[in-house]
Amino acid sequence: MDHASSAGGYNAAVDLIERNLRANPAKIAIIDDAGRYSYAETAGRADRCGAGLLGLGFAPGDRVALGLLDGVDFVACFLGAMKAGLIPIPLNTLFPVADYAYILADSGARAAVVSPSLADQFRAAAAQAGWTGRLVIAGDGALPGEVGLHDFAPTTAPLEPHLTTPQAEAFWLYSSGSTGRPKGAVHRHESLMLTADLFARQVFGMRADDVVYSAAKLFFAYGLGNALTFPMAAGATTVLRAERVTPEVVGRAVAEQDVTVFCGVPTLYAGLLASPHAPGRSSSLRVCLSAGEALPQELGEAWEARTGVEIVDGIGSTEMLHIYVSNRPGAVRYGTTGQAVPGYEVRVVDDAGDSVGPGEVGELFVRGPTCASYYWNNPQKTDATFVDGWMRTGDKFTMDADGFLTHCGRADDMLKVSGNWVSRGEVENALLGHPAVLEAAVIGVPDAHGLTRTKAFVVLKPGHAAGASLEAELQAHAKARLAPYKYPRLIQFTDQLPKTATGKIRRHMLREAEAATGSEAST
Repeated sequence: MDHASSAGGYNAAVDLIERNLRANPAKIAIIDDAGRYSYAETAGRADRCGAGLLGLGFAPGDRVALGLLDGVDFVACFLGAMKAGLIPIPLNTLFPVADYAYILADSGARAAVVSPSLADQFRAAAAQAGWTGRLVIAGDGALPGEVGLHDFAPTTAPLEPHLTTPQAEAFWLYSSGSTGRPKGAVHRHESLMLTADLFARQVFGMRADDVVYSAAKLFFAYGLGNALTFPMAAGATTVLRAERVTPEVVGRAVAEQDVTVFCGVPTLYAGLLASPHAPGRSSSLRVCLSAGEALPQELGEAWEARTGVEIVDGIGSTEMLHIYVSNRPGAVRYGTTGQAVPGYEVRVVDDAGDSVGPGEVGELFVRGPTCASYYWNNPQKTDATFVDGWMRTGDKFTMDADGFLTHCGRADDMLKVSGNWVSRGEVENALLGHPAVLEAAVIGVPDAHGLTRTKAFVVLKPGHAAGASLEAELQAHAKARLAPYKYPRLIQFTDQLPKTATGKIRRHMLREAEAATGSEAST
């Protein structure tokens, strides 16, 4: 972190902005759907946004919700709010109105800066929550009582930063809420630059000459690091796209902008390989990153064979801000999640909290300097997640004698079959090794005696037809690679799997649908 420019205090936004204004102000920082913006212009936009929010009567410490699509306005508002001492809260642009209403009320946000396409949803959320904050529209279409972001007066001098301590509250990130109400993780100023140093620089090796494109959007912890913090900390260029990410969008972005670093998720890599849009060996890519779910070994190997570029797989979380366990470029072990990132400690523990031996399954605990301070307004969940300086991840892993971790699934995704624990990830990876399988998701279903059986939902690659013969072939394929009790007793072919906005498969929806089907069958 650079404290030299902030005598007597610190501000992460100042740190990110000033290092580039000193080093290379004319360099392109952002390429979005509307244009290209230098570091100097991006800094000016951030100052304009921060000053404009203060001009509306807001004060340091006030929360500002951001419902913004990826683009220069997101970066300007996030950094500008922090520089002014406000607390930006990026929100998932795919949330339903009910979640926006809950967060507006829960956070106590005094303002919300939103893209025009989301304005009606936020207006409905405000009415539902009885929220009386100020709505700022990042474009045209502001109604009476609202203001347009671009109506803020240009600043004639740099915004005077609100200097504080590295440990002070800087921004919040709300969880997806897939297993209940969204939870607001409170993060500190120092955490942004620590993730950039510990992971992006020391492990991943991001460089000033990189052009970065992240499939994960900026409102996610994963995307915020990939596409904002890391490129700006390195003095690189980031490509931001507002549209929904598809294989075609990725292929076009890589080709048109000479992207050198692509950050995705396993399902997107699988989709790219099954499409004509995957980059070839002559592309500009030099390295790829994956997180969100464990990267299957077969998928990583197939990608590298197709593109000549390796995928560095890791795991992170909203609570830890970014990746804390990762493979290393040039030394990737496909099928593992890698080793602890410098600055982080990990343990694999049993139900009693005792460390398990090498190769034994347990829950992963992690601690490190970027851990969220707490969940806002949620002391019970805070106490359950952050225990004696460690964070409970809810993920099951094994760790070998060299410290390499292998993901076995979420704690609630482990299945007890024939008296033995089965990792749904292991079964899925076995199925993904078959040339006909594009995606697979495994759940446990009860048989007539109430015993658990494994059931796989399978999406096929183009050119392959579902049927009893292929089902038997897939079961035989899995049997040859797994212990006898692990292979899927049931296989259901489907056109698509339910997913989150980051591409994670929503297995709980498959379980719920299966339970509903079972209930209907029994009535």
